[in-house]
Amino acid sequence: MAFFKRSKQGSTSAATNDDTAKQSEQTAQSNAESDASKPEASSLWNRVRHGLKKTRDVLRTDIRDIFKSEGQLVDDEFLNRLFAILVKTDMGARPAAEIRDNIEAKFSGRVIEFEQALDEIRNHLKDILAQPPQPVHFAESGPTVILVVGVNGSGKTTSIAKLTHFFQNQGKKVVLGAADTFRAAAVEQLIIWSERLGAEIVTGEANSDPASVAHRTVATAIEQNADICIVDTAGRLQTQTNLMKQLEKIFRVMSKQIPEAPHEVFLVLDATAGQNGVSQAKGFSEAANCTGIILSKLDGTAKGGVIIPIRQEFEIPVLFVGQGEQSEDLAQFDADAFVSGLIEEDVA
Repeated sequence: MAFFKRSKQGSTSAATNDDTAKQSEQTAQSNAESDASKPEASSLWNRVRHGLKKTRDVLRTDIRDIFKSEGQLVDDEFLNRLFAILVKTDMGARPAAEIRDNIEAKFSGRVIEFEQALDEIRNHLKDILAQPPQPVHFAESGPTVILVVGVNGSGKTTSIAKLTHFFQNQGKKVVLGAADTFRAAAVEQLIIWSERLGAEIVTGEANSDPASVAHRTVATAIEQNADICIVDTAGRLQTQTNLMKQLEKIFRVMSKQIPEAPHEVFLVLDATAGQNGVSQAKGFSEAANCTGIILSKLDGTAKGGVIIPIRQEFEIPVLFVGQGEQSEDLAQFDADAFVSGLIEEDVA
């Protein structure tokens, strides 16, 4: 299950002065690009916050219901009810149990106020979701190859379009590969997006070998001196055994052209999938050694809490969140903003 494992840290040798200068230049460019996208990202996070309302209502309203006006005695009944409410947010039993146990350890036999309970929840979720800044690991030279995986219906194709727009805003040239050859609709959708965004796309015949499309996509990216090469894959369910064989072949043909390719493997997860998202994360992380998650469809039907057990169990960083159908509807993940959206009361 681990034949795709590879180091993401690069060489440990000392950097030369030129390397240091290059890194400083890249950091400055990254900061500038981040600053340039702040208004757009802020607008999206406002909508993401609205999309998390379902979970926020559970956390604030349901938990408030088990409190008396002057607070609540922390006993077995209170702790059991609190645990049941936390599980309803899709955060899973393990994080819910940890929050319950933390509150029991600090407040057992004492009265806890509503806001104190929310503070305990908030702090624990931030600890789970905390991660260092996770920029895309760009190749030192040549195209950076990104493989995108996920089940059908997860928002994978639209997320690829959003990624393309994200990189184009940074002045990067993007080449797309429609390697989901078993779904004509997926290929057609990606072609439409490529035309809208002005990105080169490589396609294949229906039901042709996805690895051949991946191979030609990388070759095209190299020929055209592209910065980014994004390859879509068949959205088979994570339980299908041929998924691993197909991905193994795609990895193999890519690495023959660029030894480190793919540099990134992004898993697109539907925020409305609930606990099924945990199963998807397990299957794809084993099959493809995923390096990052794009959380899609964060609208009013999503609980969003599913990212908590996934982050805790698999330690895959959450890189982006998406909402809506427009190419600009993608933002880099912000743990503090996400937890705030789960807990903080709306301001009129």
